[in-house]
Amino acid sequence: MAIVPSVRVQADDFNPEAEIKKLTAGRSDVGGVVTFTGYCRDEGGRLEALELEHFPGMAEAEIGRIAQEAANRWPLTGLSVIHRFGKIRPGEQIVFVAAASSHRRAAFEASDFLMDFLKTRAPFWKKEHLKEGGTGSWVEAKSADDADAARWQ
Repeated sequence: MAIVPSVRVQADDFNPEAEIKKLTAGRSDVGGVVTFTGYCRDEGGRLEALELEHFPGMAEAEIGRIAQEAANRWPLTGLSVIHRFGKIRPGEQIVFVAAASSHRRAAFEASDFLMDFLKTRAPFWKKEHLKEGGTGSWVEAKSADDADAARWQ
């Protein structure tokens, strides 16, 4: 039976260690947890911040659908997704995915699947704020991200 994933979209930072503890607390059926934490890059030193915008409710619903699809595909014991919004500075965390399973393969694949689809289907818009002043462009989707997601079809 598929688990119900935990999904949060928030402005505040998160603590990966605390999130793993929540996912595994009181469980003796967890064989491993695979995590991914995405950070804001400085884009060669030119980026002051990356601003992520979303439609509240819509982002959570779509991430929830993606996470539930992963929970239905793999035998997971737990699944957590956190995505931040607002102005995020280089070196700060943006996204966290943790998949727990009795066996490693399911956790690795579910995490990989989630990240591929968060990059292509999660409704976030990213705007660059440059160190030189002013606002950069909106970040365009990358064809490589679409190719990564296509392998799961």
